[in-house]
Amino acid sequence: MIPPEADAEFVACMEDVLDVYERPYDPKVPVVNLDEQPVQLVKETRQPLDVEPGHARRYDHEYERAGTACVFLATEALAGWREVSVRPQRTAVDWAQELAALLEGRYARAEKVIGICDQLNTHTIASLYKAFPPEKARHLAQRLEIHHTPKHGSWLNIAECELSVLTRQCLRTRTGSVAALVRKVMPWARDRNARQRGVHWHFRTKDARIKLKRLYPEVQLS
Repeated sequence: MIPPEADAEFVACMEDVLDVYERPYDPKVPVVNLDEQPVQLVKETRQPLDVEPGHARRYDHEYERAGTACVFLATEALAGWREVSVRPQRTAVDWAQELAALLEGRYARAEKVIGICDQLNTHTIASLYKAFPPEKARHLAQRLEIHHTPKHGSWLNIAECELSVLTRQCLRTRTGSVAALVRKVMPWARDRNARQRGVHWHFRTKDARIKLKRLYPEVQLS
């Protein structure tokens, strides 16, 4: 539920993101969605029984907690590309290192990267300065333009849609370690890239002003 006093802020962030989605594809200035998702690591206490005719794979109800990990995902929807990585945690430094890997790797020749992410407190330019010396942090920041989705509006982030698909297709069964998590998510990303699974975003600003009219503050003209 969005509080009434937050409507104007929600609308402003939403229209800003939707405007970015309407930009024509430009490989020199790619639009990249970023998100991450914590994963509870769970070990089996007994070996599951494999699939047999007439029986699905069977698991014991008991399990052992093995800590947590985090899946980071970046996707360039117009190029049909995504990349996942796994880290033990999701601090500001982790997020900054993921950004640097994109800027210095796949997008090393890009003039600027347009990043879209939610408003988690680590998703700021300041995180770069927590991870790198000032000179490098500033150099990276100059090649990055961040747009935030509104609070309670992370559904506007295409990376969240990709993480939802990843969860449904790969993370329904128990995962006992970071290494096991890597073995699940990496082939998934390679397969979707090979299939060129892109996202065709149809929800535009004009649609928002009709379908979400209730969120737009009423303006009294004198």
